[in-house]
Amino acid sequence: MNVALWIAAGLLALVALGSGISKTFLSKERLAAQPGGEWTHSVSTGFLKTLGCLELLSVVGLILPAVLDIAPVMVPVTAACWVLLLTGAMIARGRLGQGKLVAGDAAYFAIAVFVAYGRFVIEPFSS
Repeated sequence: MNVALWIAAGLLALVALGSGISKTFLSKERLAAQPGGEWTHSVSTGFLKTLGCLELLSVVGLILPAVLDIAPVMVPVTAACWVLLLTGAMIARGRLGQGKLVAGDAAYFAIAVFVAYGRFVIEPFSS
């Protein structure tokens, strides 16, 4: 179970890295032109950059606390925050009629729930 939780956390970290880099460093116009980027029209550039920075911080929160054994409870807390983020993403994409993207977000949602529940309940890090 521990290995599965590490793999799931690593996958979420990779998703957060890619998403965070694109939101932080690409222009709003370029993001809006991407498939599924229509939602960016209704948010400010500052919101978009802030969201990207938070996603980049989540990369750190999903991996480093456990690796360094410093506040490892931050791993499931970060995963729980991803659950909230993906809930918002699924709602926004659903309103735009982007069913395939909602399904993809739902898969990441399930992985985030698995990491949060797994690290809070099934196999927490011992400190």
